[in-house]
Amino acid sequence: MNKMVTRAIIYLLLTAASIIYLIPVYVLLVTGLKSFTEVNLDTMWNLPAGLSFDSFIRAWVGDPLNGVLGLSGNFANSLMLVIPATIISAILGSMNGYVLSKWKFRGADTLFTLFLFGMFIPYQSILIPLVQTMQTLGLYGSIPGLILVHVIYGIPITTLIFRNYYAVVPNELLEAGRIDGAGILGIYRHIMFPISLPGFVVVMIWEFTAVWNDFLFAVTITSKPAVQPVTVALNNLAGSFVVEWNVQMAGALMAALPTLLVYIFLGRFFMRGLLAGSVKG
Repeated sequence: MNKMVTRAIIYLLLTAASIIYLIPVYVLLVTGLKSFTEVNLDTMWNLPAGLSFDSFIRAWVGDPLNGVLGLSGNFANSLMLVIPATIISAILGSMNGYVLSKWKFRGADTLFTLFLFGMFIPYQSILIPLVQTMQTLGLYGSIPGLILVHVIYGIPITTLIFRNYYAVVPNELLEAGRIDGAGILGIYRHIMFPISLPGFVVVMIWEFTAVWNDFLFAVTITSKPAVQPVTVALNNLAGSFVVEWNVQMAGALMAALPTLLVYIFLGRFFMRGLLAGSVKG
């Protein structure tokens, strides 16, 4: 009986926490379904008078007559950014983690420490040299330039995750590969890479979320609306004089939808991946 009561209390607390956590999503949804005249701080908790998707349509296509751009083109920009940046960061992090965990060399620990140091450098402190470097490379104001930035800044965290993941892989597997004549790349390709799926799931979900939600690099590196990601376009969606909160909320919900869907459908694999390398044997 005590176990049943304890379990009921736990589920009750978890349900209450979930409801509190989802309150902002509720406000986004109901505000996005309202007309501009219905939006009011006093009635923001109220359901809309009628079901209307006009705010979502305006947020998506914009208002061409008033020069307000929608999120549709920028949504595509975010996809062109996040897919290659996530894949390249994951592959490079996997290779780094493999070398740093299984092929020890002089200075390996120092190099790994320097990788980790990259995680703690404030982004704001390197914006000026970053812009100058992008201009020198001819990548400033472009999606490829933004991809390069996210790949470089994604390497420290992806290297850390894969190094910890590969550290618990038995060395006997590598010895068997060496006996069969495989070199460093052969062992990675035929042994380490095939067993890395849980690690790749964690890294790619993490990177997808970080790159998709980025605003600072996006607004700094891309200067033209035609190449800006959806996070910057969402900021530009607000008018200069009057903010239509229903359109803004609808746009915010659509911009957050990809990461929300990723965690809804892949969240369980994320947790499995995090725990996959935590226990040896």
